Amino acid sequence: MSEQLIIFDTTLRDGEQSPGASMTKDEKLRIARQLERLKVDVIEAGFAASSNGDFESVKAIADHIKDSTVCSLARANDRDIARAAEALKGANRARIHTFIATSALHMEKKLRMTPEQVLEQAKQSVRFARNLVQDIEFSPEDGYRSDVDFLCRVLETVIKEGATTLNIPDTVGYAVPELYGHFIRTLRERIPNSDKAIWSVHCHNDLGMAVANSLAGVKIGGARQVECTINGLGERAGNCSLEEIVMAVRTRRDYFGLDVAIDTTQIVPASRMVSQTTGFVVQPNKAVVGANAFAHASGIHQDGVLKARDTYEIMRAEDVGWSANKIVLGKLSGRNAFKQRLQELGIEMASEAEINTAFAKFKELADRKAEIFDEDILALASDESVTAEKEQYGFVSLAQRSETGERPHASVVFTVDGKELRGDSDGNGPVDASLKAIEQHVKSGAELLLYSVNAITSGSTESQGEVTVRLQHGGRVVNGVGADPDIVVASAKAYLSALNKLHSKADRVAAQG
Repeated sequence: MSEQLIIFDTTLRDGEQSPGASMTKDEKLRIARQLERLKVDVIEAGFAASSNGDFESVKAIADHIKDSTVCSLARANDRDIARAAEALKGANRARIHTFIATSALHMEKKLRMTPEQVLEQAKQSVRFARNLVQDIEFSPEDGYRSDVDFLCRVLETVIKEGATTLNIPDTVGYAVPELYGHFIRTLRERIPNSDKAIWSVHCHNDLGMAVANSLAGVKIGGARQVECTINGLGERAGNCSLEEIVMAVRTRRDYFGLDVAIDTTQIVPASRMVSQTTGFVVQPNKAVVGANAFAHASGIHQDGVLKARDTYEIMRAEDVGWSANKIVLGKLSGRNAFKQRLQELGIEMASEAEINTAFAKFKELADRKAEIFDEDILALASDESVTAEKEQYGFVSLAQRSETGERPHASVVFTVDGKELRGDSDGNGPVDASLKAIEQHVKSGAELLLYSVNAITSGSTESQGEVTVRLQHGGRVVNGVGADPDIVVASAKAYLSALNKLHSKADRVAAQG
């Protein structure tokens, strides 16, 4: 029998560290449910001690997820570890993932601790955590740039104290596949009790080699857990991409000789959900989940694929869930069919009133758009106007006028704390005019870092437009997402969504990379 490669998903923790990718508790729970459908082995739900919001998110996921192990990150101190254990109380299977930096640079400049102090803190932290849960993961932050002799001492010590998984992060994306693989192998060969723990890899994509490094850590180094995120989401250039790791191991089973428990047909739905929730659009040429991943534009390739698929295709599109993009509902669909589809997509509404609001929005959309896809429903569920939480800003209506040779003008009606306001402004285009009309009253002073438009479903000009707006103010960066068949309306919704996130000031502690 083949060994199994453990897939550890950290979209909700490390992925969320990408600028502007912060998610609400409901959004995180929705993604966690999709990760469970994907049959991910371990879901790192967050960093419970970083904020009350993160604690509540980890707790909600631990209470609802039954099949996957639920994990919380914690720094190597008693307070963080106790907080993580408290958040994980409701989990069927709980894991605490504790970390401390071990590279000379990090110990001196960041921690201001001696190597002996770091060793002792790692030892005491794992001992404390082991008394709270059975499953303990330990990460030496910046492990790949650490002194090998010192790292061996730390890892041998934490295994003795009960660490069940050892994760070796390439925190800054500095590794090269062959060297990283041999680094993991050296550690395993030099540490006498290395066989008492599962070895794990966590690679960043700064040099574009996160997936290659992770696979080398598995094949050369003997690691049996890979830490990754959906779409490779993460800070800077991102993390190791879950879909690429899984499909590489599945497609090249002849080479890796490993199995994964993942239901690959759920990969594309997971990718879409994360993209729509965070506003980070998947580029068309992205492996496995990009829109062009299975498109053969070249005539000679098309001819080959039509004659025999395996001439140019090493994977089938339907194997990773592309066939899931089917028409699910239309204007004649009833409330029960709509409610059932929400449940199938892992969307939970807080009350019947909220379902009714969402259904009314669905009917309104169905009158404007003949075919409703899963992506449309996900976008609708993410709309602030159907969520239970009362937002500071809400969209009501918009009128705009633009004509060649004339300066565009927009009037936007929106709510501030439930009170309706109307803003009017000219602009360089209808979108510019609409955002200026909102800013006229709000006066946020936020800087617009990014504005992007993406079609939610392909193949029709009838498709809803999805707009992402990234704002920065006072050092905070947030993404707002809005969807509507009218791009200008979607832009106003996205801007108000971003303003809502700026308004909800949640102080969070930074975690490791």
